Amino acid sequence: MTFEKVIRGKLILENEMVMGEVGIYNGKIEEISRETGSLKYEELLDFGEQYVFPGFIDAHVHCFSNPNEGFLSTSRAAAAGGITTFVDMPYDVPDPITNTERFMEKAKRVEKDSLVDAGFWATITKTGGTDQIKPLADAGAIAFKLSTIEADPYRFPRIPDFEILKAMKLVKETGLSIGFHAENEEIIANLIKEYTEGNKIYPRAHMETRPPISETSAVLKLLEFAYWTEVKLHIVHVSHPRTIELIEMFKKQGVNVTSETCYPYLLLNVNALDQFGPKAKNNPPLRTEEDVKGLWDHLLHEKIDLITSDHVAWGQEHKKISENHIFKSSAGLSGLEIMVPLLFDHMVVKEGISPLKLAKFLSQYPAEVFQIPNKGKIAIGNDADFTVIDPAASWVIDEAKLRTNAKLTPFHGTQVQGKIAQTIVRGTTVYDGEHIKVEPGYGKLVRGAAYKRG
Repeated sequence: MTFEKVIRGKLILENEMVMGEVGIYNGKIEEISRETGSLKYEELLDFGEQYVFPGFIDAHVHCFSNPNEGFLSTSRAAAAGGITTFVDMPYDVPDPITNTERFMEKAKRVEKDSLVDAGFWATITKTGGTDQIKPLADAGAIAFKLSTIEADPYRFPRIPDFEILKAMKLVKETGLSIGFHAENEEIIANLIKEYTEGNKIYPRAHMETRPPISETSAVLKLLEFAYWTEVKLHIVHVSHPRTIELIEMFKKQGVNVTSETCYPYLLLNVNALDQFGPKAKNNPPLRTEEDVKGLWDHLLHEKIDLITSDHVAWGQEHKKISENHIFKSSAGLSGLEIMVPLLFDHMVVKEGISPLKLAKFLSQYPAEVFQIPNKGKIAIGNDADFTVIDPAASWVIDEAKLRTNAKLTPFHGTQVQGKIAQTIVRGTTVYDGEHIKVEPGYGKLVRGAAYKRG
């Protein structure tokens, strides 16, 4: 057989790294060879000693928290950052994804604007919205996202406990996961009030008003709810190792629970708040150096399932850097374009961690946790999605050159070893290491495991 395209390089397969080739036909992986020169082709992409990873998946992205961002800007950053698929959160401005009408309208925007593939989280209204869970699952939601803390009463509400229990029971029937932003609103709101009244508005106050117990107490409640409802629970952006210890306790009791951490919690600590101020503000906040070490220990023992960016495009107008008031600054960091190179540099280059492990946290496990079809591994029948990294290339992060609208990052000026050489989606190069190579709308909507056609 002559393949439309053959990819050659250091293939990062599920359990081994080989110098080999992948044969592609009609956007799918048709053959894998553990040697070079054996496959016939119409076109060859020979990456030599560069790493050919399965296409990376970012399961935690906020496209429309800033409505000026959208799918084109977000997917441009994703492509340049080696992300072949992202899953977008439901807290859109002006309207969250709480019904199928909004879901389908958003789907049209993906297929008009996106450069890479994308799926959607869905959510529910503060009260009375659980009747939309099954229709949203049928429409193709990847998972459901709820919060125990209120960022906005309409767009990003705190869901009352009774509604959470109803939602968990209904999500269980769909077979999908229900994810949570887990923070204790009562603890945090009172501490922020106390600090503000005392004019304690310095950057580190962000962490001090969101102590570890504000995360762990919220997670503990959700774990107990999941015990009784038997739903697949997912805890997003874990910032503290104690959270993972609680998760492990409940796993032993039979709770089906997964977790993620985000790249800032692994690569920064609370000292970054002192150094960079609002640029380093996210929720939950950055923790101590000891806590960061604890997260790494859990991650490398695979007690954390995946790594995400929690990308949100906040610029100067949201971060309010000049006001010197940490509580007036929006929380969240951009990350789609820099997460993969930063993690490769830290894990593979500096720490000598196997590239296979990086592939599991950024590709295989996200696909498995969220049941994303035809993604996650270099395997016959899967989409021909690849992230190619040149381990010899060194470069410096320049926030002014970021492709997202948010030209801010605490990683500005960081030298990185390892650069995205190509991002390939369904057999087509969408980013060649310098330029975007496809037109808006090349990306496709990825529907969830409960999707029903028609």
